[in-house]
Amino acid sequence: MTKTNAMRLLEAAGIRFAPYEYDVSDGEISGVAVAVKIGQDPDRVFKTLVTEGKKTGLNVFVLPSSCELDLKKAALAAGDKYIAMMKSRDLEPKTGYVHGGCSPIGMKKSFPTFIDETAAMHDTIFVSGGRIGLQIEISPSDLAKITGAVFCGLL
Repeated sequence: MTKTNAMRLLEAAGIRFAPYEYDVSDGEISGVAVAVKIGQDPDRVFKTLVTEGKKTGLNVFVLPSSCELDLKKAALAAGDKYIAMMKSRDLEPKTGYVHGGCSPIGMKKSFPTFIDETAAMHDTIFVSGGRIGLQIEISPSDLAKITGAVFCGLL
């Protein structure tokens, strides 16, 4: 398995994680589809969404793949009046990751990161490992530690 930037950063920080590769030949990369492919509950497989705020700029939100981000709650968490989802075409130039392979770990720059509070209900959760076809199992507290994230209600 080829290591991604996210995996190298976790190893350098001494954070335990487990990589899970899955088949993407069918083109299904939604969080719920990924959960099925790796045999996990969709409530434990978290997606990474990047938004742009009017005054705060880029913000990263990590939430269960089966849920939708509440933009009002997200804006409140980020300290902005208005945020919008980043366009897919802008994702790679600004974060270094592509749609479907966006990890909250190891973006080009450090952005304010927010993890939905439901993550704390689980010993471990799954997030993108930094490329399509790779998930990383990690404890929510370790994810918050390496990303500088805070837990809050996003749903």
